[in-house]
Amino acid sequence: MLNKYPLWKNLLILFIVMLGVIYAAPNFYAPDPAIQISHDSGIVDQSALDSAAFALGADGIDFFDPVIEDGNAVIRLRNADQQSDAQQLVNLSLPDEYIVALNMAPNTPSWLQSLGAGPMTYGLDLRGGVHFLMEVDLDAAVNKQLNDSTSTMRTLFREEGLRYRPPLEVDDSNRIVVRFTTAEIRSEAIDLMRDEFPDYLFRTAEAGGNYILYYSMSDLSILQLQEYALQQNLSTLRSRVDELGVKEPKVQPMGNNRIIIELPGIQDTTRAKDLISAVATLQLHLVAEPGATPGTTLDYLDPDGLPIQIERDVVLSGENITNAQSSFDPQTSLPQVNLSFDAVGARQINEASRANIGRRLAILLIETKTRTLTERNAEGELVSRSEPYVEESVISAPVMQSALGRQIRITGLEGNEANDLALLIRSGALAAPMYFLEEYAIGPSMGQDNINRGLLSVQIGLSLVLIFMLLYYRFCGLAANIALGVNLLLLVAVMSIIGGTLTLPGIAGIVLTVGMAVDANVLIFARIKEELKNGLPVQRAIDSGFGRAFVTIFDANITTFLVAIILYSIGTGPVRGFAVTLSIGIITSMFTAIMVTRSIINFTYGGRNVKSISIGIKMPSATPVPVTDAPVTE
Repeated sequence: MLNKYPLWKNLLILFIVMLGVIYAAPNFYAPDPAIQISHDSGIVDQSALDSAAFALGADGIDFFDPVIEDGNAVIRLRNADQQSDAQQLVNLSLPDEYIVALNMAPNTPSWLQSLGAGPMTYGLDLRGGVHFLMEVDLDAAVNKQLNDSTSTMRTLFREEGLRYRPPLEVDDSNRIVVRFTTAEIRSEAIDLMRDEFPDYLFRTAEAGGNYILYYSMSDLSILQLQEYALQQNLSTLRSRVDELGVKEPKVQPMGNNRIIIELPGIQDTTRAKDLISAVATLQLHLVAEPGATPGTTLDYLDPDGLPIQIERDVVLSGENITNAQSSFDPQTSLPQVNLSFDAVGARQINEASRANIGRRLAILLIETKTRTLTERNAEGELVSRSEPYVEESVISAPVMQSALGRQIRITGLEGNEANDLALLIRSGALAAPMYFLEEYAIGPSMGQDNINRGLLSVQIGLSLVLIFMLLYYRFCGLAANIALGVNLLLLVAVMSIIGGTLTLPGIAGIVLTVGMAVDANVLIFARIKEELKNGLPVQRAIDSGFGRAFVTIFDANITTFLVAIILYSIGTGPVRGFAVTLSIGIITSMFTAIMVTRSIINFTYGGRNVKSISIGIKMPSATPVPVTDAPVTE
């Protein structure tokens, strides 16, 4: 029947609109400013939460609903301006092993969360976020390189049969110190090292019956190494931020040894800080045998808390790991991390394991972290500072039953530990430790002002379009206005589903979408008017207007859509934000203008013998031109 949708098509339109309502709804539940408390052990107890709440209450900070969720404590605040003060107060009231971070606590109802619905992510210019200023410890990068070289030297001396007096170490002046018993052996060592370390400078000396050889890096080598460390850290940080799922982050260098990180709308700032700053390095060592030479071993605790000695020499380091994935042991269902090695690493682990079957292999995890310490200065003001610290632990020490190959697995980890360890290794190791110099929330005041101005521009543009359409096209204009409202609803829903980030340029894209959304209806209504003036019956005019205008609408929108895709492909943050909302708006406006508007008009006029239509045109009194009914394809 002419201008009547079949039942399935009406139900499909209704289903899509209802989905839009559900997935756009979380955006109407604004999150609360909050602070989040976590503990090094992964669990915050009730006493710590009570102490934090008491400290906030004593200082007059208005808070509500303090709870412990998934081992972390969250305290919601009435006033976003008090977040930083609350963080410092709680830092002061709790021991150092507690980590206090800024957060935004979501308010999305649980029934919406169960459907996978969540609010849009707002860009840094709208919602604000977290700003970090980090300093790269370039001296530590140099020291690490020297320590790696000492391990290589030990291996070379052992393979060539050159005896030296331990310890072979790096002194306080960043020099590698090697002591020999005779000048002849020292000369052989110089010849050997000249080929292996051509960029190193060496100097000889004699003291206490030792023939000493000093190795140090040249100034050019140090400069190149420091530049590499900064660039490697930048690359690794970008990978880690991508793993966090942050949209449109900012990671860029500042000066020679600092990096700026801005994370828009970040929720779990504690985990962000841990993953951003952690220098997680894996080293594989053989467990020392009884009676090992003093100075050649290191003392640790095994995963069961028992003392364990491991050999100082490294069998394999993290640089040879190509991939790391967390999974579950099919036999025990416990978390594990699967490691894959490159060709060099596979050869090294195979040779070491084949020669030491039956011995234990210790997997050493070395992490450089940062904790925030808060104290009162002489004036009684709260002052926070960052303090780096290193955690070293043997996370596994299995017995090697056979020769190992390109892959091994680490067991005995908790779920979160396995995921985070795999993430850190997979995203790449930091070439040098980093420390937080600044951390603050980019205020919601500027963001809220931008949001208000952006919403005002949308409201003004939308109001003008609605008024124009209603006055000029009467009832058909009302149908187009309803479709425009559905269009905005679907646009917000799609942005929420795909995790798109709404920025200030993105709001500009929405404003443009509002203007463009009615273009299709204007073309359709203009065609209907023309057909009515030519004498077509109402039903034929409606069908012709929607049918013949489709090609023009499609051509006009596809070219704009292609431009939006190009903008997204080659543009940066702000341009991408504009392109995302524009491209989504084009798709939703085509659906609403063609399908939703026609559905409303079909419901009102379709399948009935009507003589007129409210479209802002006076029906012609002349005799209509005869028209032959022809089959119409829906």
